[in-house]
Amino acid sequence: MSATALRGPARVVVRMQRGSLWAGGALVVLGVAAIIGLRIWVAASPENCADGDTTRCGDGTYLPTYARSATQSYLSGGGLVLLTLSLLIGVFVAGPLVARELESGAFRFAWAQSVPPARWLAARLALPAVLAAAGVTVMVLVYRWGRSGVLVDAPVELAWFGDGTYPALGPVAVAYALFAVAVGALCAVLVRRTLPAMALTAVVVGTVMYGFGKRRYELWPTVRDLSPLDWKNGSWPIESGMLTSSGKELYWKDCFTRDSVGPDCLRDQGGVTGFVDYHPVSHFWPLQLMESCILLLLAAAATALAFRVLRRYHA
Repeated sequence: MSATALRGPARVVVRMQRGSLWAGGALVVLGVAAIIGLRIWVAASPENCADGDTTRCGDGTYLPTYARSATQSYLSGGGLVLLTLSLLIGVFVAGPLVARELESGAFRFAWAQSVPPARWLAARLALPAVLAAAGVTVMVLVYRWGRSGVLVDAPVELAWFGDGTYPALGPVAVAYALFAVAVGALCAVLVRRTLPAMALTAVVVGTVMYGFGKRRYELWPTVRDLSPLDWKNGSWPIESGMLTSSGKELYWKDCFTRDSVGPDCLRDQGGVTGFVDYHPVSHFWPLQLMESCILLLLAAAATALAFRVLRRYHA
């Protein structure tokens, strides 16, 4: 399908949804402005040391300014904000953009103007997909810049593997936005009613987000360390425990289901060597790319299925 064929239907979508498009653009501008404002706030605060300390440098104490600690707290939820934005994009595509026209019968006017169903749906997918990808990409780049300015002595919530930060640090954010668009279109053509389609989209996209958040660490093999590990290097600890003389793995988490929870819990079971399974910082991009690829494959499958359902329903 050529870009010229989509140009007319896309202009119709822009005219019909210009209010929503302006609102989406305003959210992006507001998010960017908020991060820039936080960086300026931190830069303008009086700090004695390069790490943001307000006490004497190197005296063993550390006291950041309120601006730095507050900015770290705000930025620790940036990933959740982008996930919520992706969810809203999917709900918008499912409801006002597609299902509302199918429910009201307004689609018949477009189809009567020599606009086939596939082109009609493609125009309603292409525009939000392009705008969502562009807007989220800008927000990811600005978020990375904002976070880089307050990483020194930052809380663990701001670490690269944090639930509130990880989705906002790479292509995963864009992949979630495109996945939400595809799921919204599929739910709309399946249900063909505005509110049920929006609810179903929210459930599906939210479930996928939750599932990845819980099992993300399994997308790439972990590294095992048999010696004490300095967690200040930014590594993401996954499992820890001890190995028996035969190589059997004993995990500390299992001690909470036993009567013995003390330091000798695993040694009483035959543990002789401690171990830690973790993701080093170098695993950030493999994890991001694996999750992004899976989401884009799911988005492609949902898009293809949406066109197939529409073609079969209106054949």
